[in-house]
Amino acid sequence: MENFVTKNDILNRLVNLQQITFEVTDACNLKCEYCGYGEFYSDYDKRENTNLPIEKAYAILDYLIELWQSEMNKSAKKNVYISFYGGEPLLNVNFIEKVIDYINQKQILNRFFSYSMTTNAMLLGKYMDFVAKHNFGLLISLDGDEESQSYRVDHAGKNSFEKVMQNIKLLQKTYPDYFDKMVNFNAVLHNRSTYEKTYRFIKNEFGKMPNITELNNMGIRDDMKEAFMATYRNTYESLMQSEHYDEIEKDLFLKSGSYRTVTTFLHQYSPFVFRDYNELLYGKPEEYKIPTGTCLPFGKRMFVTVSGKILPCERIGHQFAMGQITDDNVVQLDLEQIAEKHNAYLNKVCNQCKTCKIARACIQCIYNLENLDGKPVCKGYTNQEEFEQYVASQMAFLEQHPEDYYRIMEEVIVE
Repeated sequence: MENFVTKNDILNRLVNLQQITFEVTDACNLKCEYCGYGEFYSDYDKRENTNLPIEKAYAILDYLIELWQSEMNKSAKKNVYISFYGGEPLLNVNFIEKVIDYINQKQILNRFFSYSMTTNAMLLGKYMDFVAKHNFGLLISLDGDEESQSYRVDHAGKNSFEKVMQNIKLLQKTYPDYFDKMVNFNAVLHNRSTYEKTYRFIKNEFGKMPNITELNNMGIRDDMKEAFMATYRNTYESLMQSEHYDEIEKDLFLKSGSYRTVTTFLHQYSPFVFRDYNELLYGKPEEYKIPTGTCLPFGKRMFVTVSGKILPCERIGHQFAMGQITDDNVVQLDLEQIAEKHNAYLNKVCNQCKTCKIARACIQCIYNLENLDGKPVCKGYTNQEEFEQYVASQMAFLEQHPEDYYRIMEEVIVE
């Protein structure tokens, strides 16, 4: 077995952790019919209307603070994002207040902190002073107009649209500068909405470019696959069917799949793009080392579930937890074991990746492959003919949008 990742690699990522996300509560004041923790899915822990104990948050913060203040930390003062997730995080504001107070009391010299939250906005009117005071980066879940929002219902089955719009408008009116700088929107595309309709509604109402995503198609229960497919709508196909798709794509820029794809293509395959001075002086390394586009564990963030499980992010199934905060508030993170398990998964697709022609631009997370504990097969595998078609399509896009080449090269930073 090849060792793609070592214990020290993971330790280094923890020392330089960019973001920690707390699943504040698994309770929610909505019952969205397509919810990622709903009846379509099977790869999450049971929802029991519980809150994450504040002592577990203190435990993981203490664990990280010790690393940040140790001799291993070589970085200058660095920003860390503290994010709050649910369920609906505003159902447990007391937890959020205590985390912020705890961090302020610690006076960590080589770190400063920014706060963010994903919310359905049902309680936003009540807590807007709090979120504005702490300058939260606020991501509001809104699918668009009343019809598009009709899957986002309360526990009585009532569409949340009217209440949500009322609260968002109140925030915008009360804190206009904060709203302009710190508030963004996330919309889920489905069979009651279209890409263009959602984009138009949010832009016209709030002057914002929404992030429009598909329903998560991983972890679908066998008995719900037909119902899921009846609800699902593909973002790319819906965008291409839009009457003004080219205008919309330009406006959305990197929130559009086409621009993200061509940006990845340029940064991975252009001989004129360099990540650092070593590549400029000595050329790009030819050898492809790590299979898939999977992030190194904790390379971008850490996610703590309401039960204290520790995952590399919130986008993968809870069965892939890499650690635990115990009921005694002890952080259990065996970095050697994490590396071994991560390497074992990567080795399962290693041979596929070695011959895949698009491996350098891969965005496939291994933890979202089907049958990962068995014999996973990557559906994004690309042979030579398919790769040539991919290159041709990216070049055609750039030929049709020559001005956007300069925009990508000047505005986009790839870490």
